[in-house]
Amino acid sequence: MDAKSLRQLSRQLVRQLGMLDNQCGTMALTPVQAHSLIELEQSATTVNEMAHRLNVDKSNASRTLAVLLNQGLVKSVPNPLDKRSQIFQLTTTGKEKLAALHQQLNTQVDSWLAQMDLDEINQLDQSLKRYTKSMLAASRQSEYEIRRMTPLDNASIAAVIRRVSAEYGLTADKGYGVADPTLDTMSEVYQHEGSNYWVIEHNNRILGGGGIAPLAGEDKVCELQKMYFLPELRGRGLARKLAVTALDFARKQGYAGCYLETTANLTEAIALYQSLGFVKIHHAMGSTGHDACEVRMLKTF
Repeated sequence: MDAKSLRQLSRQLVRQLGMLDNQCGTMALTPVQAHSLIELEQSATTVNEMAHRLNVDKSNASRTLAVLLNQGLVKSVPNPLDKRSQIFQLTTTGKEKLAALHQQLNTQVDSWLAQMDLDEINQLDQSLKRYTKSMLAASRQSEYEIRRMTPLDNASIAAVIRRVSAEYGLTADKGYGVADPTLDTMSEVYQHEGSNYWVIEHNNRILGGGGIAPLAGEDKVCELQKMYFLPELRGRGLARKLAVTALDFARKQGYAGCYLETTANLTEAIALYQSLGFVKIHHAMGSTGHDACEVRMLKTF
């Protein structure tokens, strides 16, 4: 699926959900008013907080809450933490109207889900959650660049690898990647066919990286290598984005699978790899030279 196809499907979904109409379902509520009531069902909120939750500007949120206030669906009380603002919450009438809206829309969606098998429903659930996470992650990545490594990056990425390795106790004497003799000249290693290494740059600083190279001793299998990210880079989805970039490269190179080795105390990394379709295997593959990494994972294409 490409962007054009996804946008077309999204437009059809928005239309089918009635999001282009002036009211939500058969209720005398606009979509933004309905969403506001749903947010207030979760917790009371200020105008600024509502704008943030709905991803709209403050004036839009303010107008919407004012209309709902006039309709008696919400009420406001002084904010004890800020005398300049009000906290909005549902009234009894608002709760009743929202309950009716939930029932109506749930019935509609249940009729759609009735057309799908349980496996399809589960797949839809996972895909929509992943898509939503991707949109949120992209909004946090605008100032970060993922690009191919150059010789000028050698010292910076080596420093990142040493720092992260020390953070997790991955010392050279235990046979981890930090002991590789090519650590300070990595750009040369990844110039070979079927190989590539990407760095993540922000404000002219290298904050992380990861690469793909053929797995020695295995045919048509590559290895995801040296995925290291400084603490300030984490939580933005950039590790996943880099890994996706690497896997896309691997497919285009004609690899049939991607192998990796890691260690059990890197729990966040293992969770990331599993979310990308890697599965744990009981035996080592190829010849990586990192016998200290007891967790082995494989993804087939």
